[in-house]
Amino acid sequence: MFTGIVEELGEITAVENLDDASRFRVRGPVVTEGAKHGDSIAVNGVCLTVVEHDADTFTADVMAETLKRSSLGALAAGSRVNLERPMVADGRFGGHIVQGHVDGTGTIIQRLPSEHWEIVKVSLPAELSRYVVEKGSITVDGVSLTVVEAGADYFTISLIPTTLALTTLGLKQPGDPVNLEVDVIAKYVERMLGTQEAGK
Repeated sequence: MFTGIVEELGEITAVENLDDASRFRVRGPVVTEGAKHGDSIAVNGVCLTVVEHDADTFTADVMAETLKRSSLGALAAGSRVNLERPMVADGRFGGHIVQGHVDGTGTIIQRLPSEHWEIVKVSLPAELSRYVVEKGSITVDGVSLTVVEAGADYFTISLIPTTLALTTLGLKQPGDPVNLEVDVIAKYVERMLGTQEAGK
């Protein structure tokens, strides 16, 4: 499990496209410190498994389902990515519950800069809109954020200077895709209520 607090702004150093998958090599000396084969690392909010690693890079395989559901297929050598290791049992819970299981993708629609923060408007797939509420949590490219405004097909987020400087969200421009993971608690509540209704 992750919390959406990005540890490091890493870089894709190589992409090998296979028949039904891709293999990424990612530079991230912070997240590779102490890494072992089989460990999980979130890349732009997608939980990937470490296959190989050295002092400052790791390799991960990305299957076709992940490439289809996320924006990882658009990455190339030189792309910057948000990196986070899983939360340790005695760690601080700084964000919210993030599984690293992307629900879909959105697109940056608009950026409205202010003196001390920036409002970013993101498109929202119709099937995810019911899970997004004002002041609720959402994960955008692996970053835990609070929803400012929730529309039928969009939402807005407010980014502080730290987020702009230390994550990919400071680099994204209108038209760029982003990975979205909605609050898993909302999905569980919906499923349980639906089960109760069906049992009446």
